[in-house]
Amino acid sequence: MSYALIFPGQGSQFVGMGKDWAEAHEPARRTFEEADDALGFSISTLCFEGPGDELQLTANTQPAILACSVAVLRSLSAYGDLAPAAVAGHSLGEYSALVAAGVLELGDALRLVRRRGELMQEAVPVGEGAMAAIIGLDHEPLQTVLDGIDASDHRVVIANLNSPGQLVIAGHADAVETAAARAKEAGAKLAKLLPVSAPFHSPLMKPAREGLEGDLRATTFRDPKYPVVCNIDAQPVADGAAARDALERQIDGPVRWIESMEHVLEVVGAKTLGEIGPGKVLTGLGKRIDRSASWLTSPSPDALDQFFDSLKVP
Repeated sequence: MSYALIFPGQGSQFVGMGKDWAEAHEPARRTFEEADDALGFSISTLCFEGPGDELQLTANTQPAILACSVAVLRSLSAYGDLAPAAVAGHSLGEYSALVAAGVLELGDALRLVRRRGELMQEAVPVGEGAMAAIIGLDHEPLQTVLDGIDASDHRVVIANLNSPGQLVIAGHADAVETAAARAKEAGAKLAKLLPVSAPFHSPLMKPAREGLEGDLRATTFRDPKYPVVCNIDAQPVADGAAARDALERQIDGPVRWIESMEHVLEVVGAKTLGEIGPGKVLTGLGKRIDRSASWLTSPSPDALDQFFDSLKVP
């Protein structure tokens, strides 16, 4: 049976993440040391000990989750042969997927996401942008709501298509608040403003996209060892240049996670999807996308046998 590996994005972080892996597995410990060296500060201490308010800063959260995900991946790779039919990552997690597929070196990926986080934070002054989760309203009716609000200087868009009935909107704060209220009127079960500092994956992130372009162009991107299904197109990238382009467009474009997972399941043919990294957000989303597939949360450091058995890896 074929399987795919999926990597979480921002929102999966917690103080203490990765510490048990670093204590139990040498590849994880070395990964965190490599991350500290690449970034020039102890991201491992921030992961293991916090403080939480510093870990929540976008410029810290993004490399922290990446380091933790790769630490788990390398520990698994040292334990048994991993040959996924495809990999994918949610937003930031796409960088983890590209490291897994050999497209990016870990140090390069860490420096990119650190800069990405800084630029995304700087793109919109605090208070001018917002995001909201819309639960219980599908894509088309929500888009109809947004079409009644949108204007060139007052924008709100669908930023994350996470699972059926679970979408996220982003844009100017007052437009997002209006859209959330109207979504409730249109039948949404819940329309909740999110505690984030910027309207990620919206056109307001254009300055961040432009700012990161030079860093992306200066970084080596190799061709993938196995398919990497990118967020922006919900299709696998064919080569390193395509992977770079997808990361650039992803910054101010939507995360098409539903379609990405449908491609992995229906086109690639993966029957099992294993989440690699902190938390279990993607496993929860996956069960809403396709309950017939097998969705595995990231293993604990002492349960590698069970995880490989569930992947059906010989």
